[in-house]
Amino acid sequence: MNDEEARANDEQARADGQEARSVREFWQALGLPGLIDVHTHFMPKNVLDKVWAYFDAAGPLVNRPWPITYREAEEQRVQRLRDFGVRAFTSMLYPHKPGMAGWLNAWAAEFAARTPDCLHTATFFPEPEAAGYVARAIEDGARVFKAHLQVGGYDPTDARLDEVWGLLADTGTPVVTHCGSGPMPGKFTGPGPIGAVLDRHPGLVLVVAHLGMPEYRDFLDLAERHPAVRLDTTIAFTDFAEADVPFPREELPRLRGLGERVLLGSDFPNIPYRYVHQLEALAGLGLGEEWLRAVCHDNAAALFGLS
Repeated sequence: MNDEEARANDEQARADGQEARSVREFWQALGLPGLIDVHTHFMPKNVLDKVWAYFDAAGPLVNRPWPITYREAEEQRVQRLRDFGVRAFTSMLYPHKPGMAGWLNAWAAEFAARTPDCLHTATFFPEPEAAGYVARAIEDGARVFKAHLQVGGYDPTDARLDEVWGLLADTGTPVVTHCGSGPMPGKFTGPGPIGAVLDRHPGLVLVVAHLGMPEYRDFLDLAERHPAVRLDTTIAFTDFAEADVPFPREELPRLRGLGERVLLGSDFPNIPYRYVHQLEALAGLGLGEEWLRAVCHDNAAALFGLS
């Protein structure tokens, strides 16, 4: 390593240390024991490499430059969340074709077994085997599921998923779902298709990723109609999101009113800015410390039964 590389490494280490201190100071000032992040991504390396390559190429579902801030090895990413004081996080992963969900679930179960602060995560796809492997995942301890209607390109009302949604509803297992039409609309995104699922399974603990951006108002409506629905904050209110799809500030009182059903999400590591920026963006809304405590920790602690 030459002197220039050594200086760059030292500067990066200082920046990393400062960010970890800033994140910890944020939750400590709120009197919290740490953060709970319901929307973080851990996947098999070959899958994550392809996801990062898609972001690097600004693929059509992204449609804009999207640099990955935390492009690190798995163990470094886990340690970074621990350094931030994230008490619990998820391994959001998702299939884009049949025959993929089963082995993703096997990987996620193994990852959760060796990563005790990860909430055991699973996923599914509309295929004849879905109900069987979802039932097995729940029996094996899955705490949360991920559904990505944009990447998967599937209709959530597909008959092959009816038993899946029913299992999740009956067991009270949350499912974090990318059902909004950001950053680019899909054939089955928006409040209509997933709203039909909720009409059929009103007890489903659906966590709407990204606050449903850009259809913020529609998903606030959905949450107000269905008491089991939650919203996660992933990317919302950051400079990156506000540049293209700003949250309508006149809707902030409704968001405050749903304060017990809003959860911290970040999209770590696949974010084009520092982790602390998501926290600063939430604090900048001016919704108060009680709201921040609930969003950043207490709501998820209650949902997942964490002490």
